[in-house]
Amino acid sequence: MNKLIELKNLTKNFEDQQVLRGIDLDVHENEFLTLLGPSGCGKTTTLRIIAGFEEPNSGQVLFNGVEISKLPPYKRQVNTVFQKYALFPHMNVFDNIAFGLNIKKMDKQVIRQKVGEMLELVGLEGFAPRDVTLLSGGQQQRVAIARALVNEPKVLLLDEPLGALDAKIRKQMQVELKKIQQEVGITFIYVTHDQEEALSMSDTVVVMNEGKIQQIGSPTDIYNEPENRFVASFIGESNIVEATMIRDYLVEFDGCRFECVDRGFGDMEPVEVVLRPEDLDMVDPGKAQIRGTVRQVTFKGVHYEIMIETDKRMYMVHTTDYAEIGKNVGLTFEPEDIHVMWPMGSY
Repeated sequence: MNKLIELKNLTKNFEDQQVLRGIDLDVHENEFLTLLGPSGCGKTTTLRIIAGFEEPNSGQVLFNGVEISKLPPYKRQVNTVFQKYALFPHMNVFDNIAFGLNIKKMDKQVIRQKVGEMLELVGLEGFAPRDVTLLSGGQQQRVAIARALVNEPKVLLLDEPLGALDAKIRKQMQVELKKIQQEVGITFIYVTHDQEEALSMSDTVVVMNEGKIQQIGSPTDIYNEPENRFVASFIGESNIVEATMIRDYLVEFDGCRFECVDRGFGDMEPVEVVLRPEDLDMVDPGKAQIRGTVRQVTFKGVHYEIMIETDKRMYMVHTTDYAEIGKNVGLTFEPEDIHVMWPMGSY
């Protein structure tokens, strides 16, 4: 895929606070890219700089190789959908969607055709004359997306657009948004703090914290191969254990040595190990090197979350098998379930 947007060493200060600390990022054509991180990490500021609502203190924003950081928003080939949809309450659905086209003084017949296409795309056929204030949150969000897409931007920017929806509608809209992005074939840049949302919709996830990019990768890479403790902790549940890399493919933690699939660390190198709760299996204590006692059992709907105390630490296990509190168990896992990373402070 061709590079569409390039962010080069972006920094941004608000008064005496630095909110972006050297952001380098490439966004490609037809990509669904998500900026993911906790509140205050800089993801929305990054989006607003791409949109033209903020200017960076330093660095460049390139669009198809052309520097645009000084261009006003209306001269950029991007449109933005906000969490608060900013629909015009005095206009019906049709007029809200057609607003940008009317500003451009397009032919009325062309406007009717384009608005009709957008209504079909977002599943709101027949809603053209409706009062937008009487629509549900999900329907209003679809109108906002249609209004943005009808102008045929090269990039659609979405700033936590599902944040105001309830859980069920939110999940439905996640599927719909990915479908819309694939159908219109343009680049989506999406901002969220919701890990599940990012993993389920994105081609590329950019994990941010404290104004810096922590990791860029596919959802699978971000989940299975976190580069540091922050990513491992923020994306899903993790058991993070201090360890020593004895040599390539052999790691030691909790007084035991385990084969792994990682290499490239120094011999006897201090490292950290990530073990996802769903990768741990409870077995008879005699069949495992790590042994402990069940201390807490919580039913989560599709699995149990079980806390197992060893003489070194507490491990979290996700399993469909129930275990009674007080039961002695062993913990086993496969070499590929062990992910070795540099310790905190080394990145």
